[in-house]
Amino acid sequence: MPPHILILGGTAEARHLAADLAARPGVRVTTSLAGRVTRPGVQAGEVRIGGFGGAEGLADWLRTHDVDALVDATHPFAESITANAARAATAASVPAVVLRRPGWCPAPGDRWYDVASLAAAAEALPGLGRRVFLTTGRLGLAAFAHLTDLHFVVRSVDPPEAPLPPHTEVILARGPFTLAGETELLRAHAVDVLVTKDSGGDATAAKLTAARELGLPVVVVRRPPLPAGVTAVPDVSAVLARLGFDGF
Repeated sequence: MPPHILILGGTAEARHLAADLAARPGVRVTTSLAGRVTRPGVQAGEVRIGGFGGAEGLADWLRTHDVDALVDATHPFAESITANAARAATAASVPAVVLRRPGWCPAPGDRWYDVASLAAAAEALPGLGRRVFLTTGRLGLAAFAHLTDLHFVVRSVDPPEAPLPPHTEVILARGPFTLAGETELLRAHAVDVLVTKDSGGDATAAKLTAARELGLPVVVVRRPPLPAGVTAVPDVSAVLARLGFDGF
């Protein structure tokens, strides 16, 4: 029976990993997507949509579908999914690895304010600016809904969920974004503070350079910690090496 790899996806790294594995003779790959994005990128191999029903449901799926290895390649802020994946892999005795792209690091000239949560980001804003470029995704914007004196420009792939701040413009767009485009956006909307999660990667990093060059403060929401005993690898090559598939 060919080895079966389950990827918990939703990131560019997950798509790249699936494409690599699916191209290898004798390897079966399934990517699971949560279904929160209406237009996910093209996936190689098999695809399933929707949750598993928590850690127990995922463990049952791993056993029922004869999964040989589990790769958690979800977003760095998918905290509950990562915790459930770790518990499920242990319960089903399936080898598992977490793939996380490295986080961003401040460069000379950056004015970063690190915070632990969206709520803490909202608390920091009144003293930093009045026109906010908010790039934390479409979920969790309720944390900013009480800031009635600020103007928000919100960018996400899909329309954000209510409640929203009363003064909000929504931009629907998917990266990657260019430095020239991000600089023009910040200037056109007279943005004076940027809020982002530390998602890492190149696709959305240009906004950080644009903010630095324009001298804008950036509120950066730190990543949640990985579950106890869980470590992450930074790229597709490291996943293949960790699970022994680099020799296929």
